[in-house]
Amino acid sequence: MPEMNTPNSDARTSPFTWEADDRQAVTYLRALAMDSVQAAGNGHPGTAMSLAPASYLLFRDYVRHDPTDPSWLGRDRFVMSAGHSSLTLYSQLFLSGIGLEMADLQAFRTWGSATPGHPEYGHTPGVETTTGPLGQGVATAVGMAMASRFEHGLLDPGAGESPFDYRVWVIASDGDLEEGVSAEASSLAGRQQLGNLCVIWDDNRISIEGDTAIAFDEDVVARYRAYGWDVHEVDMLENGDVDVAGLDAALRASLAATTAPSFIRLRTTIAWPAPNARGTAKSHGSALGADEVAATKIELGLDPEVDFAFDDELLARIRSARAERGRQHREAWNTRFDSWRATHPSESSLLDRLIARHLPEGLEEALPTFNPGASVATRKASGDTISAIARVLPELWGGSADLAESNNTTIAGAKSFLPEETETSSPSGRVIHFGIREHAMGAIVNGIALDGLTRPFGGTFLVFSDYMRGAVRLSALMNLPSTFVWTHDSIGLGEDGPTHQPIEHLWSLRAIPGFAVCRPADARETAAAWLAVLEQRGPVGLILSRQGLPVLDVPESEVREGVRRGGYVIRRADDPQAIIMATGSEVSVALDAADRLADLGIDVNVVSLPCLEWFDAQDAAYRDSVLRPDISARVAVEAGSTIGWHRYVGDGGRVIGLDHFGASADAGRLFDEFDITADAVVSAVRSALSSEV
Repeated sequence: MPEMNTPNSDARTSPFTWEADDRQAVTYLRALAMDSVQAAGNGHPGTAMSLAPASYLLFRDYVRHDPTDPSWLGRDRFVMSAGHSSLTLYSQLFLSGIGLEMADLQAFRTWGSATPGHPEYGHTPGVETTTGPLGQGVATAVGMAMASRFEHGLLDPGAGESPFDYRVWVIASDGDLEEGVSAEASSLAGRQQLGNLCVIWDDNRISIEGDTAIAFDEDVVARYRAYGWDVHEVDMLENGDVDVAGLDAALRASLAATTAPSFIRLRTTIAWPAPNARGTAKSHGSALGADEVAATKIELGLDPEVDFAFDDELLARIRSARAERGRQHREAWNTRFDSWRATHPSESSLLDRLIARHLPEGLEEALPTFNPGASVATRKASGDTISAIARVLPELWGGSADLAESNNTTIAGAKSFLPEETETSSPSGRVIHFGIREHAMGAIVNGIALDGLTRPFGGTFLVFSDYMRGAVRLSALMNLPSTFVWTHDSIGLGEDGPTHQPIEHLWSLRAIPGFAVCRPADARETAAAWLAVLEQRGPVGLILSRQGLPVLDVPESEVREGVRRGGYVIRRADDPQAIIMATGSEVSVALDAADRLADLGIDVNVVSLPCLEWFDAQDAAYRDSVLRPDISARVAVEAGSTIGWHRYVGDGGRVIGLDHFGASADAGRLFDEFDITADAVVSAVRSALSSEV
């Protein structure tokens, strides 16, 4: 089997040096960390001070990047998982000349600045992912490392070293490794043998509440060895400073670990060399104070009266050296890339399409068809759609949290994404087995999506979206093309009972700004939903049923356009007296109610609203054509919390839903017992009409 994700051949191979310019640069960086937090009045100076030599070494010698092009395809990724120490990253972007100048450090944590309190993807050039919620950076980095391996196989199959190989470098804190999401992701990274991932653990043993031993005293190094990582330990110098030479040796060794991710335990002293604040919890999350800043500057050999000092000539030399290093990396990569272009015409065309973010021709025609009247669970319709579109969309890949058979998230005929090449697995397989690790799955999907070339998805039951909410929120904050397949969408899942029956989840997820919740009514809407998901780039949760739902007799062209716009009239009366609106399995309930109302001489419009976020984004004219403002008798029906529907039904409307937990019984019994029925909808419409008189 060809070796995938080989070591970074562009890394420094000359003997380690640490010259006067390097020492002076680190000195200035430590002072800048103090000054930036002092000016803002709040922040996290201690970690940025102690990590200054480590981050400087990484960007000087190891992180492959081109300062003139932060989005260069061949770059390495650097993730500041310890996002509270954003200054550690900002200072290196400043030294490299990637979008930040001294004025930006002076504006740290202030309105409109390019240097917010935590790194924000899309806001500051050179920031590869938003971090701050601890553990997310480590888990997201695992996704980035997986993306490189998948893209290698997709675009450069059979190759050894490839222009699509990149390394992912991470700095993580004690807090990152305390969070469960990092443990989930690190376990999977070991199983996946991600030799292009290196995590540096800043073992400073300090958190807000003091010494981490009060809550965190296991042998972390042994834990990572058990995960299957390549592990290195670097102790601090006798004076408490970072052992830069030791770190360099560990980083070089990590480059040789091609079949395991690398973990480097780096002992540091937080806030080194502050005379009084070093090693204290106070230095973790608050300004050091003017007296301590001045005393530390004296310790560093700097003028205590000068803030935000950095020698201009030194800065120019560092930027020039990094630009030259970037140029050399870029030229070497271009040679490999041009050779690949010349020998891989079909893959080259694919890459051009992926970079342009264009969908392939024939995608819509590839969607499966479903016959009206058939009973198809939308989870199954989604699985059929995934397998159908995967044939023309090679960039689509994903899996589930050990629920593939239930979520229907397996691409038919595709190999599993595993480091072994077998009849059923491949290092570039399209089916990811996340294991029962929902939170890590969400973050890994985000890490893959951040690369921008492929379209990842991850699946579990809707009720377990709670376990991955932190990652889902970040997908929205970063506006990533992350797709989450959440099945078993209501009490309709039946006998598994209230532990597995989502109630509040739909509106809880709809409350996330920038996140789209799509709950299709039938198999045709499900296929249309996948098409709509792929046509736009934001994060989406596809909410799918366990139970079979009737395929509605609506022209596919109407369905696709209606779903794309988030809502449409699925049954239109000549002179409607009321509107019934519904999502998912309750659309067929609404249609049944409309038939019964017609027998009573009451004509209604039935509206399917699969995605309220997409619907709300339409212009007022379209929204009013679907939910006519002249009709005040409105009923919404959805088998979940009613909390948000009053916005759509108005003061005179009615909402049928569920504001309590479910029970263990078959789906039909539950819908009857909890009054989510056509009869209940009929009664609600009549009540709404009578209140108008």
